[in-house]
Parts: sequence; structure tokens; C-alpha cells
Amino acid sequence: MVTLVVATSADPASIGPASSLLAMPGWHPGPSLQGAASYTNKEVRLIKLDKRLVVENHLDKRWEEATGETVGDVVFLSKHVASSNRPALTIHPIGTPHLREGEAMTAGGKPGWAAPPNPRIGPWFRLLKNIAYSHNLIPEFEVTLEATHHGPEINSPTMFVEIGSTEEYWKRQDAAQAIALLVWEGLGLGERIPVGDWCRDNVGDKILLGIGGGHYVPRHMDIVQKDGVWVGHMLSGYSLLMEDPEERKALTNSVVVGGTWRETIRVAYETTKLAFPGGEVLAHLDHKSFKSWQRNAITGFLAEGNIKIARPNDFCPC
Repeated sequence: MVTLVVATSADPASIGPASSLLAMPGWHPGPSLQGAASYTNKEVRLIKLDKRLVVENHLDKRWEEATGETVGDVVFLSKHVASSNRPALTIHPIGTPHLREGEAMTAGGKPGWAAPPNPRIGPWFRLLKNIAYSHNLIPEFEVTLEATHHGPEINSPTMFVEIGSTEEYWKRQDAAQAIALLVWEGLGLGERIPVGDWCRDNVGDKILLGIGGGHYVPRHMDIVQKDGVWVGHMLSGYSLLMEDPEERKALTNSVVVGGTWRETIRVAYETTKLAFPGGEVLAHLDHKSFKSWQRNAITGFLAEGNIKIARPNDFCPC
């Protein structure tokens, strides 16, 4: 079982951390993947591509077919773009479960799809904050989670680790070094134990499925900052497409609220369960981000699917 770390020369925020990572000891040339170079270090395989990462579909399957190695999880190194232009280091799961057939897939993926979230997301977010502090990147850089979004289509547990938000910061060597150190320590390539491995000892642990809020999921992130909290998909309000029932707003769970929101939640829940075998996936709602009719519809749907709703303290591993 190997971990794929994927970078592309088309992205300075991707190739910078990859180069810093390869400068660390223990790397050896690996097999070529359809013309792309790879490097091996213990159970880690770093692939250097030359296309946009969001269009590189099924890299896990392609690697397995080329090498015979089973892919356990995938980490993409990428740039982050934000209208604020604020420097940032971000981590997020991927998927486009809210999109309908026929909609334009401008950032990869496919309608109604989400990759299983990489179980390392929560532990690596906390590790990244510590690394950023120790390298004096905070407060200049914000360290944050993002909601589930974009492709590429893939079936293995996956996450994106990104540097934002403009070309000036994508090329920052100190930011690249911080991301490289995150991967180095997080995957146990040094002398430390890997961070964020989900195993049989974690059976019964609780996993946060975030529902609602903005793109940077602040209410969910407040919980994930606590040691020992696992995190799955995080669905921002804009991905929960709900058709306003208008005059029937006074009704509660019986209201039939149209839109893709049900399928979005269902796919996010099922793929999160897939990523954490034996774990208990609990929904955490950003209640204040919803109107009452939206909140009633969502809580009713969760109850129908036997998906428990949890409070912040319910995720405390102690």
C-alpha cells in the first residue's frame, strides 16, 4: 500500500514544495507513469506531471495498472486562488457532488461525485498550523481548511494541500518548505511516526461531516483544531442547492424541498464512511448559516437516513 504525492510543473505552488521535498534524503528514481517521472521513498511515491491537476483523472488506477502497487491514499500539491489575495496554506477534500448532469465541469470532477476524503486531513491541518508557527509564517499566512470542491476524478482517499493566493506567494520558498515538511513529517519519511493514519485501533472513533457555512468552514474548523478530531467531507452552503418552497415555509420535515442537496449530503456521507472503516460519521451543522426551512429540511433528511447530528463536544476524543 503506497501513498501518491502528486505535483505538476504547470503550477509553481505545486512544483516548489515537490522540489523541496525531493531535496530531503531517501529519494530514488521510480517507474515512469505514461511519460511522467516518479520518485520513491519508503512507501511514498511522488509523481511529477505537466498538466493541470484537476484534469488528471484516475491517477490511482493508472498507477496501480502501471506498477502493480495498491494506492492507499493521494495527496495533491497545488495552488490556491482567492479573491482576497490573502496568503494562505490550505487543505481540503475534493468532489463535485452538487453538480447536475450537463453542467460545465470547469474544475474537473463529475456530477454527483466525491472522492473519499483522506483521513489525514484533520491531523495534517493541526500539524500544518504548528509548522507554520514554527517557521514564522503566521500571522502573514492564514492556515485554513476549505470545503469540498473540484476534481480530478479519483476513487482513493484524497486531499489537496495548497499555497495561496497569488503568484507572489505561490513561489515563496518558505511556504514551499513548510508544505514539504508537512508531507515529510506527515508521511513518516523522517524518524517520526506518520500522522493521520487510520487503522483498526481507531474503530469507533467519531468523524465530522461538516454541513453548511462558508467556503472556509469556520464553525467546523473550530472543532477540527482540537487534538484527536477526524474530519471527512465539508459541504459549504453554496454546494447545498435547495429550491425555496415559498408559501410552504411554515411546514417542517414534510416539505419537499427540491435541488441537489440531498444527493450532495448522501454522497459526502457515504464516501466519508468509506474513508474511515469502522468509524462513526456524525453530521455537524453550521446552524446559523441556514434559514429555518433549510435547517428543518436537512435535519429531517438526516433523521430519515439515520445520520446522527452532533454538537462540538461530541467530537472530543476524551
